[in-house]
Amino acid sequence: MEQVMKDAKARMDKSIEALRAELAKIRSGKATTALLDGIKVDYYGTMTSINQVGNLTVLDSHTLSFTPWDKSMVIPVDKAILEANLGFNPISDGTNLKIPIPPLNEERRKELVKLVKKFGEDTKVAIRNIRRDANEHLKRENKEKKISEDQLKDAEHKVQKLTDDHIHLIDDILKHKEKEILEV
Repeated sequence: MEQVMKDAKARMDKSIEALRAELAKIRSGKATTALLDGIKVDYYGTMTSINQVGNLTVLDSHTLSFTPWDKSMVIPVDKAILEANLGFNPISDGTNLKIPIPPLNEERRKELVKLVKKFGEDTKVAIRNIRRDANEHLKRENKEKKISEDQLKDAEHKVQKLTDDHIHLIDDILKHKEKEILEV
């Protein structure tokens, strides 16, 4: 029974971390290196994440800087950022790239809020699926006479409390991200 609870908590925590990682990629008008995490560049025949071919840093709240370890990578990285269609227009000085982050317009902010809510809802569904799996496992243990009816009810209450706590955490994360996106 304890193992079922530990497993459910670990899986729910992973879902929350996945949500946070996904939300970090969403622009809020502020520069963050996570905005470019998904971009890959051809590095000597291998598609490689741009943060593995150079240093990506935040210069100020509206500018990122990329310094490649190999100077020949400036043009391919520039091209990869443009092709990613994120609305960024890198500026090259031959050895480095400066990536200005344009301010978000109201329409784009609303689209991003909808996207954030969708990610949140998907994560809530994942949490509820984990709850269902845990409860099914507990019921199986009850049928096999490994736990009593009272233990089953107690465990189901604990699983529900764990689920409620994680759903509440998701709501808090979403509220914070929405506020961040809508902030001008």
